[in-house]
This record gives sequence, C-alpha cells and structure tokens, in this order.
Amino acid sequence: MTTVDIREAISNLSRLIAALEAGDESEIVIARDGQPAARLLPPAMATSQNLNKRIGLLEGKFAAPLDLDADDEELLRLFNGK
Repeated sequence: MTTVDIREAISNLSRLIAALEAGDESEIVIARDGQPAARLLPPAMATSQNLNKRIGLLEGKFAAPLDLDADDEELLRLFNGK
C-alpha cells in the first residue's frame, strides 16, 4: 500500500492508475494534510472487497417466509383498524 498526498495524486493520476493496472500496487491511499481521505483500488478488488462484505451479513439470523404475500390480507386488516 502506497500513500500519496492529494497534490501528488492529481499530478500523477495516470501513473498511479497504471501501477494499479500492472499489479505493482494493490491499493493507493490519497491523503489530505497527512490524513487518509480516499483509496484507489483496482476494479476487481474494489468490487470483491466492498460488495462481499455486505452480502450474507445476516445469514442465519432470521428466516424469510417462502411466500412474502401470504399475510397481505392480515396486514390490510390491521392497517384499516379491523
């Protein structure tokens, strides 16, 4: 992982992207005033890391009904105060 200042990132964006594409860098952190502000990731890594963290988050925590419309009449009755 490489960290670059935002000014350097702006000046060398093409070079930084080329390093990611070539596999020379796996992640580039862009810092503003010495604090991380953003990350550059290769597309495959960005997709697999960010999306897969959420998928399956509640697996095994509850069971979804097989028929989502089964209780429609009961819900309508309750909403209508009957």
